[in-house]
Amino acid sequence: MGMHTTFFFGGTGNSILYLLDLVIVFMMSLIVECLSHTRFISSESNNWIAGVIQVGLYGIRISLAYLVMLAVMMSGVATFVVAVVGYTLGFLIFGSRVFDKSDTESYQKPSDLPPLNC
Repeated sequence: MGMHTTFFFGGTGNSILYLLDLVIVFMMSLIVECLSHTRFISSESNNWIAGVIQVGLYGIRISLAYLVMLAVMMSGVATFVVAVVGYTLGFLIFGSRVFDKSDTESYQKPSDLPPLNC
């Protein structure tokens, strides 16, 4: 059995494992967006401790983003669609103003981490 070199439609032989893979990719992309748009460190925190937490969160976020990218590259169209839906839903929940209850005029919620650049 060879490896696909292009996008393909369809799953692998075991549909339960394929569905589990799709759920995992979806959850990883959702977590990446959560980490990108959520504030975990309070402003009163010690700078050194806050910096260590920030570096750790950044490492987790980048690792998950690369794992999602690798999953999409190694899998088919369904994995790509699930990743895009996960990122989009994550942005809707954590990054957009749809669920923002504050009265501020700012477009973007503060985050502890710099934005992911494409």
